[in-house]
Amino acid sequence: MALFGKPKYTIVKIRKREIPEGLWTKCQECGQPIYKKALEENLKVCPKCNCHFDLTAAERLEMTVDKDTFKEYDTRLSTVDPLEFKGIKSYKQKLMEDYKATSMKEAVITGEGEIFGKKAVVCITDSRFIMGSMGSVVGEKITRAIESSIKKKLPLVIISGSGGGARMYEGIYSLMQMAKTSAALLKHHEAGLLYISVLTNPTMGGVMASFAGLGDVIIAEPKALIGFAGPRVIEQTTRQKLPEGFQRSEFMLEHGLLDTIVHRKALKESLHQLIDYLG
Repeated sequence: MALFGKPKYTIVKIRKREIPEGLWTKCQECGQPIYKKALEENLKVCPKCNCHFDLTAAERLEMTVDKDTFKEYDTRLSTVDPLEFKGIKSYKQKLMEDYKATSMKEAVITGEGEIFGKKAVVCITDSRFIMGSMGSVVGEKITRAIESSIKKKLPLVIISGSGGGARMYEGIYSLMQMAKTSAALLKHHEAGLLYISVLTNPTMGGVMASFAGLGDVIIAEPKALIGFAGPRVIEQTTRQKLPEGFQRSEFMLEHGLLDTIVHRKALKESLHQLIDYLG
């Protein structure tokens, strides 16, 4: 028997403070939690480690082109299924899913606008739409934008973000776009016009092997993955261990592929200065 009788307990219910979901995200580079609103205000660059998060084409357009100056080209062009491709998912099914997810008919936005008052033709690919890969419509839209740049005697800016390169769903039709865009850029060069290529993470495959690699000035964002085949494929093929930072912007700058690396916050001003000096 207890000396002082049975002890009495009071049960107090503590209500957990509810935190709405989606307010925080984790940095893919350093793993630190970041308040999403702060991340967006910082142009989706981690304030701790400077990691540049992926942006949509619409977000890049907003940070690159002056407000209410952009006139989009070829808004009605959309992809068909020339090979009637069937796999785990059909090509038509994949196109419809990405259209619903992005509200884009294709992986590129093209048009003309102003960059701090300087007119330019601007193309931006979006990695959310079939990895920003280049099919027949992407190649056609970029070629038409280049031709418009020549006709109007305007500088050209293409911001690339393609982890898919040429689009396998269209076979040779996709590979033909590499030659078509490159030939159009040759005419652009012969006309004495400025072409600035901006490489973002990732810029790979047929996109890098064609229009993305042909700029008069080639700029990259920090730590962007740039190349043709990916590092794992190269290691498996060569059976060699790749050097630290292989195919990242800093490695490519050191080996002469790039002209400069520009932080996202400084990109618009850098484009304006290049157009002002060279355009």
